Amino acid sequence: MKLRRVHHIAIIATDYERSKDFYTRVLGFEFLEEFYREERESWMGKLALDGSYIVELFSFPTPAVRPGWPEATGLRHLAFEVDDVEGTLAELDAEGVRHEELRFDPNTGKKMAFFFDPDGLPLELYES
Repeated sequence: MKLRRVHHIAIIATDYERSKDFYTRVLGFEFLEEFYREERESWMGKLALDGSYIVELFSFPTPAVRPGWPEATGLRHLAFEVDDVEGTLAELDAEGVRHEELRFDPNTGKKMAFFFDPDGLPLELYES
């Protein structure tokens, strides 16, 4: 088996429009296209980061709540590489986005911080 790369990450939102705004306006993803899947009563939006299609954003009528925090089984978080974690945290503050305090990766010494999407999905900033 030879996996080439991650094709996409699927995120289910409780409020599709709110999450679409967060991922595009706040985080800077490019909105490529969207489809309404009538049989599932579900929207699916395709988002790109730095020119690469990476996120599928979904809505469903009654999605289950994410299992408990902080260490639920399954996907733990998505991490984004940035040049300046502190500067990015200031931008998140200006948008009213909830985040944890700046910390340092104990293995690399790099700056990092967790922040949260509108549904509380944990996201990470990691300094390059």
